[in-house]
Amino acid sequence: MNYTYKLPTELFFGRGCSDQTGGKLKEMAVSKVLIVTDPGVLAANILGGIENSLTQEGISFDIFSEVEPEPTIQGVAAGTKALKEFGAQAVIGVGGGSALDTAKAVAVMGANDNEIFDYVGFGNVPVDPLPIIAIPTTAGTGSEATFWSVLADKTKGIKASVGGWNVMPRLAIVDPLLTVTLPPSVTAATGMDALVHAVESYLSKNGQPISDGLALHAIRLIARSLRSAATNWNDLDAREDMIMGSLIAAMAFNITRLGNAHALAIPLGITYHIPHGVVNAILLPWVMEFNLPASVDRHIEIARIFGENVEGLPPMEAAAKSVKAVKSLLRDISITQGLRDWKVTEDGLAQIAAKAIKSDNVRSNPRRTTEADLIRICQNAMEGV
Repeated sequence: MNYTYKLPTELFFGRGCSDQTGGKLKEMAVSKVLIVTDPGVLAANILGGIENSLTQEGISFDIFSEVEPEPTIQGVAAGTKALKEFGAQAVIGVGGGSALDTAKAVAVMGANDNEIFDYVGFGNVPVDPLPIIAIPTTAGTGSEATFWSVLADKTKGIKASVGGWNVMPRLAIVDPLLTVTLPPSVTAATGMDALVHAVESYLSKNGQPISDGLALHAIRLIARSLRSAATNWNDLDAREDMIMGSLIAAMAFNITRLGNAHALAIPLGITYHIPHGVVNAILLPWVMEFNLPASVDRHIEIARIFGENVEGLPPMEAAAKSVKAVKSLLRDISITQGLRDWKVTEDGLAQIAAKAIKSDNVRSNPRRTTEADLIRICQNAMEGV
């Protein structure tokens, strides 16, 4: 078989590396930049070191901080207006996935006409966006190393993705110290999002040797560190593992796509306003349980990574230990709720499944999936762990 792996993004990683943002932009010959972020990041003074480095290098900047918890085309339009009024030559996204996805879309619209949803799909952005610099403050989405910007139209209640190799950030500045102010609940939810990325990439039918290696290493990093990161505020080693795990998982799934958890997470999140990391965490063990017969050996490997004793067990019994390990992790980081806790009703599951089945993530899921299967997965996830 022939395999292709591509990563046009430069990765700059290390504790405190965000304080060198100005120098990295100077290398790119950028003199005016728009920072795209959210009110929480702005209030937490996370931008301080970044701003100082820009000032020291003589780079002028403006800040757009109106990013919403779920990025919207309306927010992109407002950010694009700010970018054009300031005359920025590049866009820095600072924050979680919402800020980074908004920054990508603003950069697209800084170089293209029409509306952002005119470019839905992969490879439909005609003119290369302005340079995008992505600085994550959560260890979860991995948006700093992916080619999608996922956006919602809040007036129509729909989500769509704009993507392409030219939508990937030119530079990702990944600083573990920027994650230390995250509350435990957010650390847990975003960390589970990263784990779902890694697991679903490893199990994907589109897997290849490079993505497998990346996904497995991401699972190892997250399995050994998520508990501590979510419960021990000052464990910098765990924080570093988590943001590296999130980054590497994104480098894997950017090539492979994902699976049934993500296919269901989008309509469930939109309909019932469940945070993306939380809904993925709720779904993961039940999706893994559904997939066991189609990827026994890979589930056994996941169980081993989590420290489960699988020696001498029948294959399916050994594989099921991976599901047990994920449920144990969820309990330890206090994500024990089920879909019912978010007001999901069984009457609404058929509509959720009808939307989810259209996702490309279903087609990359290791086990062939029907709408009825998706409904059963959600039924199993109603009560939590």
